[in-house]
Amino acid sequence: MMPHPLASCAITGSLPHRVRAVSDRLKKAGVKDLWRLLAHCIALCLLVGCEPQGREAQYKRYLARLGHTLSVDIPVIQPPTLPGPPGTDQLHLDIPASSLDSLDFLTLSGCAVQVTIGKRSSSLGRLARDSQRLLLALEYLRLAPRCITYQRDRHAAALSDTLERAWQLQRRQLPALIFNATLGGTEYRALWYTPAYASEENYPGASNSLVIGALQAINGLARRWLSGDYRADNRAFEILLSEVAAGDGGTLLQALASQDAWLAGANAVLAKRLVRGPLCTPRIRPAAANILPGVVRKYFIGEIQPGTASLDQRYHELLPPVVALEKLLSLVLPPDYRDWESERNVRLAKLLAAPDRHVQQLKAVQQPCIDI
Repeated sequence: MMPHPLASCAITGSLPHRVRAVSDRLKKAGVKDLWRLLAHCIALCLLVGCEPQGREAQYKRYLARLGHTLSVDIPVIQPPTLPGPPGTDQLHLDIPASSLDSLDFLTLSGCAVQVTIGKRSSSLGRLARDSQRLLLALEYLRLAPRCITYQRDRHAAALSDTLERAWQLQRRQLPALIFNATLGGTEYRALWYTPAYASEENYPGASNSLVIGALQAINGLARRWLSGDYRADNRAFEILLSEVAAGDGGTLLQALASQDAWLAGANAVLAKRLVRGPLCTPRIRPAAANILPGVVRKYFIGEIQPGTASLDQRYHELLPPVVALEKLLSLVLPPDYRDWESERNVRLAKLLAAPDRHVQQLKAVQQPCIDI
């Protein structure tokens, strides 16, 4: 259900007696008609001040107050644009074919792995998604040892040797198969899709917690598979990937970039004031010196910093499991992924430091007034 347009109208004016007066007039008039009531509500909202909500509105209020207090024009803030991760075609690791691809699976009668090899050899198996190719490889790694022993007991040395070589190759390929299905796959790329500029307006808010659990669960599976435990629940793994795809990595990057852009604008206001000389001198303490701390407390500390803390918290929830998988698969990460990972980490470090940079700029402007 969409909220009423007037629901976000913050009645925070300094004229409570006028609000009561309008309310009394409405009661005395006995307003019953919906459209007349709506018109009165709009008039009331305009009377006491209807302040827009959301992060962008907070930044705009802060810059407006900052510029007015310091008598400095505020700059135009451009919506940031961020590069996305490389496409899956750039990241996909080639997996060399094994002898299983030419093996007649009918010769494996009596082995459970016969079905697995049959699925690999089918047209659907050859066109399978990377996640399914990984799951088929895990199935083979789990089932093949018993079949190898069985064939050796039957003195089918050539067949058992073929199965053994294929098993060793699949085990060596496992990190690459895991990468293709996770970090290099469509779902992990979707995690970093950059949303439309307005979509992070009230982010992180009630962010989806499923993505964190999914990332951690996939990491646990990858560690278990690489340690030699090849059990896998196909359906559960696909569900985990879908939850990763619905994650908010791109929204987090965009929200942090927006914060950086707005605070850089605020820093530009402060820098322009510093160019004119210190705010206070031993003989002069302008009114701005007394007004500025209140502006900072109300609009930066009171409105913006709670959102900044939420973004920082979301970063520390979302990034660690992604980084953990990158470290686990570090030996097979392709150059394009390594480059994007490095650029992402450098960008995030800069964006996360934006509030601290602004605090230092505020201190530089106010320090001459404190020292007096």
